[in-house]
Amino acid sequence: MSRKPISIVKSRLHQNCSEQIKPINDTHSLNDTMWCSWAPFDKDNYKELLGAVDNAFLVAYAIGMFISGVFGERLPLRYYLSAGMLLSGLFTSLFGLGYFWDIHVLWYFVVIQVCNGLVQTTGWPSVVTCVGNWFGKGKRGLIMGIWNSHTSVGNILGSLIAGIWVNGQWGLSFVVPGIITATMGVITFLFLIEYPEDVDCTPPQHHGEPAENQDNPEDPGNSPYSIRENSLETVAKCSKEPSEEPTAISFFGALRIPGVVEFSLCLLFAKLVSYTFLYWLPLYIFNVAHFSAKEAGDLSTLFDAGGIIGGIMAGLISDYTNGRATTCCVMLILAAPMMFLYNHIGQDGITSSIGEEEVASPTRPWKRHHLGGPMRLAHMGAPAGGVAGRAEGPRVLLPWGGGCGWHLPLTGLSLCVPVMLIVCGGLVNGPYALITTAVSADLGTHKSLKGNAKALSTVTAIIDGTGSIGAALGPLLAGLISPTGWNNVFYMLISADVLACLLLCRLVYKEILAWKVSLSRGSGSSMVLTHQR
Repeated sequence: MSRKPISIVKSRLHQNCSEQIKPINDTHSLNDTMWCSWAPFDKDNYKELLGAVDNAFLVAYAIGMFISGVFGERLPLRYYLSAGMLLSGLFTSLFGLGYFWDIHVLWYFVVIQVCNGLVQTTGWPSVVTCVGNWFGKGKRGLIMGIWNSHTSVGNILGSLIAGIWVNGQWGLSFVVPGIITATMGVITFLFLIEYPEDVDCTPPQHHGEPAENQDNPEDPGNSPYSIRENSLETVAKCSKEPSEEPTAISFFGALRIPGVVEFSLCLLFAKLVSYTFLYWLPLYIFNVAHFSAKEAGDLSTLFDAGGIIGGIMAGLISDYTNGRATTCCVMLILAAPMMFLYNHIGQDGITSSIGEEEVASPTRPWKRHHLGGPMRLAHMGAPAGGVAGRAEGPRVLLPWGGGCGWHLPLTGLSLCVPVMLIVCGGLVNGPYALITTAVSADLGTHKSLKGNAKALSTVTAIIDGTGSIGAALGPLLAGLISPTGWNNVFYMLISADVLACLLLCRLVYKEILAWKVSLSRGSGSSMVLTHQR
């Protein structure tokens, strides 16, 4: 919730003021079309400045994440997480207070974002560790997929709450989410239970099923007899040393866990795509569809709604197939063409009629104008002071050929683009959600750790920290590339998506081998039973 307001307010910090009425006491020149923008974002390089503000948060978050996991293994998670939420609420509110304090210097917003990025690193390793402590591997994908929907719900609430004040006192778009975040920090401190043992519950079994040890069928240690011997050995050791307390794993020790490096690098590119949508989608819709800032923010929530569906489906499928890497790879493969189609249909639906002009008539009370850019909608009888590109009176749908495109007003959108936005959200956020939750918990309780659960927070921090490097690069690259055209931004996102998929090839191959071994064992067992009959 605290990350989303900046993406909603971006279109408010820099806007075209030519159609707005100046206050009586305004000192700007008559030819100044940026008088209503918020300095220092009122210059032509505003996209680069907004990208710098985003990047300040994301770089700090990426750097802090690698350190945060180490602390998370050694500090009480309840205190650690609660303190992070309180500080996050404080810094989010301070960003919005810049409006009320009339602050117009870039360094203030950058410093606030850096501090906010650092304190928010306390969150993800802590919450994944807590959930991992409560649930074993059996249905972890589905459970964590449902649980992870809180990220998309937070994005949706952040968008809707920020949209209430974006066209007025935009500082409240940050202050209110900040207060809510701090309040939830207090609730977390009062009610969070870290371990099942703290309330006399039985801890989950992370490696109770032999099928899980078939990740590498060529390893002789994974034979049924080895599994039985290892289990007896483990029982004997536990009976001899019941009071031995496991020590927290080192950073490099966590890197040596099989699969950590591959999933970390995959998440780097997957998170690059997801966070570019998170920070730039409302501005993209604002520029391409010519909606108001609030309408663009409301529509962007469909991407997060798709993320909820995608995260749950990814967890459910990966539980059923026992193939985390394959599930991620398939969704990434499908995401690439979907992003291309979304951008192609979304933009071409608007720009296909550039240069055309139709005179309004009683039967068609609207007309197209060539304004040196995408087609704008005008309405007969619209007041002269109306917002450019939108009708102030009753608005109608534009008949753009194939029935697929942006239709105004927001309540009259054709189904095509919103549905594609939901599907994009599901395919992009599904692998991201699966890797940062179930995969991180699986690797943090990997069989190579021999039952040591003190690696969960460190492994989660490594995976999400590496992904956060991509999260920092995505919005930065979008800010640098977007002046050359939105098409180039989407080509960058598609390339990152393909790279994320390629990085999982080795793990996908191992899962396919495991499936073959499992199928051959199943067919062998059925043949033995038939022969006995």
